[in-house]
Amino acid sequence: MTDFLWRLPSRGDGRRADPALRGRGGFGPPNPVVETTDPRPGRFGPFDDLAQIVDAAELTGFDGVLAPYDPLGEESWIVAAAALRATRYTRVTVEFQPAFGTPVYAAKVSATLQRHSAGRLNWRLAVDTDAAEARARGDRLTGDERYDRAAEFLTVARGVWNENEVGAAGFAGTGFDYAGRYYDVVDGGFRGILSGLPFPAVHLSGTTPAALALSAAHGDVHLFAEHEDGITGAVTELGERAAASGRHVRVGLELPIIARETEDEAWARVHRQWAELDRPDNVADHTLGEGRWSGFHAFGYDQRIGLVGSYAQVAQHLSDYAAAGVQTFVLSGHPAIEEIHRAGEHLLFLADPTARTLAQEVTA
Repeated sequence: MTDFLWRLPSRGDGRRADPALRGRGGFGPPNPVVETTDPRPGRFGPFDDLAQIVDAAELTGFDGVLAPYDPLGEESWIVAAAALRATRYTRVTVEFQPAFGTPVYAAKVSATLQRHSAGRLNWRLAVDTDAAEARARGDRLTGDERYDRAAEFLTVARGVWNENEVGAAGFAGTGFDYAGRYYDVVDGGFRGILSGLPFPAVHLSGTTPAALALSAAHGDVHLFAEHEDGITGAVTELGERAAASGRHVRVGLELPIIARETEDEAWARVHRQWAELDRPDNVADHTLGEGRWSGFHAFGYDQRIGLVGSYAQVAQHLSDYAAAGVQTFVLSGHPAIEEIHRAGEHLLFLADPTARTLAQEVTA
């Protein structure tokens, strides 16, 4: 089955092309007061916008949401916990960097979240973060050392986790010992209410040899960003590395989208947004063909390349990716509330009709 996730905004949201001018969530400038503005204080808090997006994901049929790691935005663990509390079926992926805490602590936090959400939490490790940002939070590791630490992090986290129930025994562990370069554990392991829970599915990303090796050994899903030349080469390399380790890793793809009833409407949206920005280039300079457009970074997206077109066109491109082996999509759009409703109501059933439409009885 193909999974569709929606990337939650982490630093405010809104209709403006410039992310700094998006006032929803309290990060940008305050919205102008108009005739319909409710003047009463405290009626709409900064988390209410995120709550509506999470609700929309569940109501419109998305399989999950991603709470991204953003050092200047909302804390992803808090957002993920709130999303799990507010939903019944949606899987929530929390993105965090391995220096967040010890792997035992991250596992314990996750065990509690799994208990309270019936096992709907996923992990995504942000390994390759900005060097200056890493130093600002006291993390001195650089280069491939970050992937070595991430490998130990996941080894220890899985080591202390017990998916089968283990009876409580005071402070005693379950005999997990580990002596590594970055972590040491003696008699670790969860018992009692922290045992008998599913370990979070691990999402990873990156195209360097170190990133692909980490996923091949430890990942459940590897998320790629689209490239001008496509992702076929990197996907093939990942598959070969995983097969050599006797494992299979699902292939995922992160894509911003602008989809409307017609192709002209979708491109009109792009041009309106572009007109807000004072840039020397133009929309056509970033057209790659087949609905792919590489100007999304100008609108504040983390991925440069995404899809623009009618619902039918974008759905066909997503189906083509799925036929080529992509099993998980992380979609995004601004403003998120409006765009997730559009995608859920008009796009998903076209992109994945087998899983998202009811079978029709054929009569003579």
